[in-house]
Amino acid sequence: MSDKDGLSADALLDALKALANPVRLQIMDWLRDPVSEFADYDPIADRIEVGVCVSHIQAKIGLAQSTVSSYMSTLERAGLVQSTRVGKWTHYKRNEMLLRRVGDRVAGIA
Repeated sequence: MSDKDGLSADALLDALKALANPVRLQIMDWLRDPVSEFADYDPIADRIEVGVCVSHIQAKIGLAQSTVSSYMSTLERAGLVQSTRVGKWTHYKRNEMLLRRVGDRVAGIA
């Protein structure tokens, strides 16, 4: 089953499951405004263009690198973030198109 936007029920469920974790939800909120939310960390690359370095996310959230990597992998598998390698660093930014589609589908259920 998919809506006219092509978002399948499975894709919607994957996104909602990924967002159901409070830490992943917090990270997604921070990534909405990466420039101000991560202002305390010197950017490695343009935060608007490529996103936030995973090491900065890890430092801000205060969890082990492996835990943060697992959380980011879950968000990426659900399509909610996109990763870009810059040198040895992985950067993440929100997939705004998918987030809008998820929001529209959820709003259409009510």
